Amino acid sequence: MVSICSFNTNFLFLLSYMSSHISFVSQCSRFGKFVEIQFDQSGKISGAAIRTYLLERSRVCQISDPERNYHCFYMLCSAPAEERERYKLGDPASFHYLNQSNCIKLDGMDDSSEYIATRRAMDIVGISSDEQDAIFRVVAAILHLGNVEFVEGSEADSSVPKDDKSKFHLRTASELFMCDEKALEESLCKRVIATRGESIVKNLDARAAALSRDALARIVYSRLFDWLVNKINTSIGQDPSSKLLIGVLDIYGFESFKTNSFEQFCINLTNEKLQQHFNQHVFKMEQEEYTKEEIDWSYIQFVDNQEILDLIEKKPGGIIALLDETCMLRNSTHETFAEKLYQQFKGNQHFSRPKFSRSDFTIHHYAGHVTYQTDLFLDKNIDYAVNEHQVLLHASRCSFVSSLFPPSEESTKSTKFTSIGSSFKQQLQALLETLSSVEPHYIRCIKPNNVLKPAIFENSNVLQQLRCGGVLEAIRISCLGYPTRRTFDEFVDRFGVLLPEVLGESYDEVTATEMLLEKVNLTGYQIGKTKVFLRAGQMAELDARRTEVLSSSASKIQRKVRSYLAHKHFIQLRLSATQLQAVCRGQIARHYYEDLRGKAATLTIQTYYRMHFARKNYRDLCSASTTVQSGLRGMAARKELQYRQQTKAAVIIQSYCRSYLAHSQYMGLKKAAITTQCAWRGRLARRELRKLKMAAKETGALQAAKNKLEKQVEELTWRLQLEKRMRVDMEEAKSQENKKLQQKLQELELQSNETKDLLKREQETAKAAWEKAALVPEVQVDTTLVNELTAENEKLKTLVASLETKIDETEQRFDEVKKAREELLKKATDAESKINGLTNTMLSLQEKLTNMELENQVLRQQALFRSPVRTIPENTSPKATPHGTPPASKEYGKFAQPRPSFFERQHESVDALINCVTENIGFSEGKPIAAITIYKCLVHWKIFETEKTSVFDRLIQIFGSAMQKHDSNEDLAYWLSTSSTLLIMLQKSLKAAGSSGGTPRKKPQTQSSFLGRMVFRSSNITVDMDLVRQIEAKYPAFLFKQQLTAFVEGLYGMIRDNVKKELSSLLSHAIQVPRIMKASMVPAIFMRKIFTQIFSFINAQLFNSLLVRHECCSFSNGEYVKQGLAQMEVWCGEVKPEYVGSALDELKHIRQAVGFLVIFKKFRISYDEIVNDLCPVLSVQQLYKICTQYWDDKYNTESVSEEVLDEMRTLITKESGQDSSENTFLLDDEISMPISLEEIGDSMDSKEFQHIAPPPELVAIPAFQFLKS
Repeated sequence: MVSICSFNTNFLFLLSYMSSHISFVSQCSRFGKFVEIQFDQSGKISGAAIRTYLLERSRVCQISDPERNYHCFYMLCSAPAEERERYKLGDPASFHYLNQSNCIKLDGMDDSSEYIATRRAMDIVGISSDEQDAIFRVVAAILHLGNVEFVEGSEADSSVPKDDKSKFHLRTASELFMCDEKALEESLCKRVIATRGESIVKNLDARAAALSRDALARIVYSRLFDWLVNKINTSIGQDPSSKLLIGVLDIYGFESFKTNSFEQFCINLTNEKLQQHFNQHVFKMEQEEYTKEEIDWSYIQFVDNQEILDLIEKKPGGIIALLDETCMLRNSTHETFAEKLYQQFKGNQHFSRPKFSRSDFTIHHYAGHVTYQTDLFLDKNIDYAVNEHQVLLHASRCSFVSSLFPPSEESTKSTKFTSIGSSFKQQLQALLETLSSVEPHYIRCIKPNNVLKPAIFENSNVLQQLRCGGVLEAIRISCLGYPTRRTFDEFVDRFGVLLPEVLGESYDEVTATEMLLEKVNLTGYQIGKTKVFLRAGQMAELDARRTEVLSSSASKIQRKVRSYLAHKHFIQLRLSATQLQAVCRGQIARHYYEDLRGKAATLTIQTYYRMHFARKNYRDLCSASTTVQSGLRGMAARKELQYRQQTKAAVIIQSYCRSYLAHSQYMGLKKAAITTQCAWRGRLARRELRKLKMAAKETGALQAAKNKLEKQVEELTWRLQLEKRMRVDMEEAKSQENKKLQQKLQELELQSNETKDLLKREQETAKAAWEKAALVPEVQVDTTLVNELTAENEKLKTLVASLETKIDETEQRFDEVKKAREELLKKATDAESKINGLTNTMLSLQEKLTNMELENQVLRQQALFRSPVRTIPENTSPKATPHGTPPASKEYGKFAQPRPSFFERQHESVDALINCVTENIGFSEGKPIAAITIYKCLVHWKIFETEKTSVFDRLIQIFGSAMQKHDSNEDLAYWLSTSSTLLIMLQKSLKAAGSSGGTPRKKPQTQSSFLGRMVFRSSNITVDMDLVRQIEAKYPAFLFKQQLTAFVEGLYGMIRDNVKKELSSLLSHAIQVPRIMKASMVPAIFMRKIFTQIFSFINAQLFNSLLVRHECCSFSNGEYVKQGLAQMEVWCGEVKPEYVGSALDELKHIRQAVGFLVIFKKFRISYDEIVNDLCPVLSVQQLYKICTQYWDDKYNTESVSEEVLDEMRTLITKESGQDSSENTFLLDDEISMPISLEEIGDSMDSKEFQHIAPPPELVAIPAFQFLKS
C-alpha cells in the first residue's frame, strides 16, 4: 500500500534535482512527467509510478541570465561546512556552470534548509547513506568538471589544462569519480578513432576539449536523473494487478524565446500532439456523441492541426526524419540540414524561411509562429555517449558511478540508428495511447503577469495564453452545444429528491427525467437515447435546488439526533454519580483500617530494633578484644622473624664481599702480569729485530738462515700447541674441582633448608597452641625441644667450619695451579714472540721477490683486459701454495709431522669454495649468492690483509673463463651481476694501510701469513665482524679490485655489443635483454645504460636512413614510423623507470623528424616555427635534407615554401666555412656511453647484503659454519 505522504516526498525530492529558476517561473521542472496513481478494487492506493520525458540536459552546462541552473547544485554549495570540505566546494559564484548568470540566490528560498529537507526526503525514499554520498559526489564532480579550462598544447591541434587551478579541479573531479586522473584528462583531450585494422589517437584542440568536457557533464547528469527516477519508482512500488488508475500529465507548455533550439522544438511538438488530442476529445468526440444520441444540433467548426504534425513527424519527409538522415551522414552540418528543409518544404503553408538567416526556419504552430536555430540540432539529436567517457566511468572504483555506465553491448551492422527525436516521438505516441485509453480532464495553467506578483492581471497576456491553450475555442463550442450530459439513471438518482413521488412509484427512467425537468421549469434541453443533454448553466441551477432540499432535510435530522444525544448523556451522568459515591465511601474505610495496622506494626519494629542494636554492641566489643590480642601476638612474631632475616642477610653479604675482594685482587695481579709480559716481550722482539736486520745485510747466508728460521718456527709452534693443551687440561681439572665443591655446598644448603622448615613447623605448632590457650597467663616452655635444636645448631656450625677448611685447601691448590699456569703462559708467550719476529724477518727478505712477481701479474692482466675475448693463461700465477705461503722444505724434523693434514684442510676449503661459485648458484633477496659468499670467505680468512696469496689468481681465472662465453647473454649477465656486486663491497670496505678512512679497531697481534691467520681464526676467540666493514688491505687486494673493475667493464661491453649486433638484424630482440638481466639480478644502472645505448643506436639508424634513402622520406613512412615510436613509448611506460630511465630521450632526432613529416600544410610554416617549435634539435643541414627529399605519396601535399629553403641555403653557406665535412648531417652510430665505478657504487646499499643466505653445499662443510652468522 502506497501512502500519499510517501508519494509526495518522492515527487518533491525528484523536483529538487530537476527544477530550476527561469525568467518567468521560480520553480520550473525542466522535464515532462506523467504520474500514475494505481488503485485496488476497494479504491485504495496500491501503487504509483513516474514517467519522464525529455530532460533539458543542456541547462547543466549553459544557462541564460537571469536564470538558475538546477537547484541541487546550489543546495550542495550551501551544505554544512564539513560536507562542503569533503567535496571541496565553496561559493556557487566560483563555479563556471553556476556563475554564467547573476541569479545565485532566490528570494524566499533557503538553499541550506532545502538541502537538509532533500537529505530527509532521500532517507524516506530508501536511499542509503552510501548512495547519498555517491550521489552528492557525482553532483560535486560535475561542478569541478566545469571549472577545467583548456589551452593549446605543445603539439599541433592538442590541448592541455590551462593552469594549476584547472589541474586542481581536474584532480578533484577524478577523486570524486574515483577514477584515474591521467585517464580522465586523456578522455577529455584525446579521441580514439577505431579503424578496421587499428585504433588512431586524435588530439582535440582547446574548443573541442571544452565541448568534450560539457558532453561528459551532461551525460553524467542524465544518467544520474534516470537512476533517481528508477529508484523512486522502486521505492513507491507498482501494482501490476490494479484495474484503476489516475494519471497526472505535467508537461511543458508552449515555448517561444529569442533563441529556440532542439529542446523548444520537441516541447512545441508535444503541445501540438496534446492540442490535437484535446480537439479530438472536446470537439470531435462531442459531435460524434450528438449524432449517436440523435438529438437536434448543428455542426460546429474548429481548427485541426494535423498538417503541422505531418510537417514535423511524417515519415519519410518530415523534419524529424530529415534530421535523423542528416545525423547518419558523417560530414553533415547544420547548414546542410537547413538546406534540406528549405528544399523539402518550399511550398508548405506552415513552414517558412527567415529573410536574414541561412540556417534558421519558422513553423506556424497553432499558438503562433516560432523561429528555430539549427546550430545545435545535430549534436543534441544524436543519442550516444563518448566511448572514452563510457570506459573511464565504468572502470570507476565507486560502484555507484560504475553502475551509471554499464558496459555497452557490441553493435552490429543491422542495428538501426536511434536519435533523441525518434525516441521522444515514440514516448509521445505511448503517452497518447495511454491518454486515449482513459477519460482525460484538462487543466490550463495561466500566468496572470510577468512580474511574478499577486493581484496583478495583464489582460493582453492572459488573453493570448487562453487563445494559445484553446480555452476560448472550447468556451465557444460549449456555448453552442450541450456541455452537460447525464444518463437517465444517474440524473434520476441525483435529482430524485426534488420530486420524491418519482422514486416511490414505478416510472421508467425517461418519463421520470421529463417529470423532474418539468418540475423545475427548465427549457432548451434535449432528450437522447440514453442521456439527457443540458445547456450551459442548467446543471448548476439543478444543483442549487437539490442543495436547498438537502439542507432542509439535514436540519430536521440534526434536531432529532441532538435531542437523543442529550437525553442519553443525562442518564450516563446520573449513573456515574451513584458509582462515584460508593467508591469514595469504600476508599475512606480502607484508609482507616490501614492506619490501625500501621500503628501495631510500628510497636513490633521498635521492639526488634532495640534487641538488634544491643546484640550488635556486644559482638563489636568481643571482636575488638580479639583483634587487639592477635595484633600484639603478631607483632612479637614479626620482630623475631625480622631479627633472624637480618642475621642471615649479614652472613650472605659478608661471604659475597670477601669473594669479590679476592677476585678483584686476582684480576689486578693478572692484568699487571700480562702488561709486564707484553712490554718485556715487545722489547726483546725489537732488540731481536734490530739484530736480524743487521744480519740480513749479509746476502750470502740468506737461504741458510731461512731454512734455520723455518725449523725454529715449526719447533716453537709445536711447543706452543703443547703448552696450550696443558693449559686446557689444567682448566678442565679446575672446573671439575669447582663442580664438586658446588655440589657439596648445595647439599649443605638443602640440609639447612630442611632444618629451617622443621623449625618453622615447630614454631607454627607452638603458636597455634599459644593462641588456643590465650586466657592462660603463662605458657610452659618445652626445654627438651630447645635442647635438641641447640645441639642440631652446633652440629651445623661444625659442618660449616669443616667446609670452610676444605675451601681454604682448595684455594691453596688453585693458587699453586695458577702459578704453574702463569709460568707456562709466560713460556708460550715468549715462544709466540720469537715466532712473530722470525716470521717478519722471513717476509722482509722475500719482499723484493714478491714485488717483482706482482708487477709481472699486473702487466699480464693489463694485456688480458685489452682483449677481453682471450683467455687468461694458466701460467700467470707464481708457483705457490693455494694461500700464498712459500713452498716448504722437504724435511722439517720430527716435530713437523702434523703440518701436511693442516694444509690438506685448507686446500679442501679453498677448493670447495671455487667449485661452488664456478656454477650458477642463484640469488637470495635479489643479490647473487656467489658474490656474498666469496666476500665472507675472504674476510673470514683475512685474505685482504695478506702480503702474498694465490686465491685472487684462482678467482680471476673463474671470471676469465666466464668471459669466453661471450655469445650467451644469460651467462654474461650472471657474471656481470656477481662481479659488480663483489666490486661494490670491495669499494665500500677496502682502504689503504695507515689511511684515516675509519676508526680502526683494536685487534690482537696476528701473523701476517695466510696460514697463521687461518690458525688464529680456528681458535675459540670470537671477533665482532660486520658484513661490510673497513679493512686495511694489502697490495694484492687492491690489485684484485683493479682486475675486477676491468672484468666488469669487459662484461658490460660484451652485452652491449651483443645487443647492438642483434638489433642490426631484428630490433625486437632487445625485449629479451631486460628479462635476462632482471633474472640475473644485474644492477639497474647497467640496464639503464644499455637501453640508453640501444635507443641511441635506433635513433641514429632510423634518422640516417631517413636522410640517405629518398623513399623513406615520405608521408606514409612517417606515419608508420610514428606508430612504431608510439608502441615503444607504451612499452617504456610499462617497464619500471629504474630499468629504462631517460633512455626514451635518445629518440629525439627521429621523433622530431617524423613529427615534421606527418603534419599538413607545410608550405604555411615559417623557418622560425620549424627551428623553435617543431625540430629544435635538428641542424640546418638535416632540415634542408628532409625538406628537399620529402614527397607525399598519400595526400599529394607540398613541402615547405621556397622562402624557407632559400633561408636554409643561406645559413648552410655561412656555416660551410666553419665545417667542411661532407656528411655533417648524419648521426654517429658508434658512440659508446661509459659507466663509472662511482655510479655502480651509488646504485646499491651495503645494508642489502646483511641477510643473504649462503649456498647449502658450503654450509654443510664444517669449515664454513661461519657463513651462518
